[in-house]
Amino acid sequence: MDRDLGEIGEGIGMGVTPSPADSLQEQEKQEGLRGPNGRFQPGKSGNPRGRSRGSRNRATLLAASLLEGQAQDLVQQAIGLALAGDVVALRLCVERILAPRRLERVQFAMPPLATVDDAGKALAAIAAAVAKGDLAPAEAGDLAALVHSFVRAIEAHEFDLRLAEVEKASGVVPGGRRFHD
Repeated sequence: MDRDLGEIGEGIGMGVTPSPADSLQEQEKQEGLRGPNGRFQPGKSGNPRGRSRGSRNRATLLAASLLEGQAQDLVQQAIGLALAGDVVALRLCVERILAPRRLERVQFAMPPLATVDDAGKALAAIAAAVAKGDLAPAEAGDLAALVHSFVRAIEAHEFDLRLAEVEKASGVVPGGRRFHD
């Protein structure tokens, strides 16, 4: 740990010498490509090919070099802390070991939803599937929420249609102003 960051950076190809893009001459060449705010104009960057694939950030490379040769010891220490009851270390270990849980698709033939009246049929079918054990209660809750969202969307659409009819019949322009005849 006696190495300083300059030595570490040089070891991973991060010398302290400035890159050509950092030089004043290179910046002056790029002046025509930049707008008044100092940013590159759309389609005219200082690096038209973009960043090369697979290139890594300097900070990432530096962090990797600091951990080089010590990763296994650090992992063992984290596991030891987790086994000793450290909740944060335990969570870290479990999150890294287990893949994120993905919900499985529900195989359920819900009646089609076209009108608000169809919502009752759909909810009845969901309740029947839970009673038979074909759907878990959590899955049924998700499906019921879907039906509820559908009903709210239909009701909002129907409300907008009725409001437009009332405004038209009363001579009110949408937004609350009256027509002047």
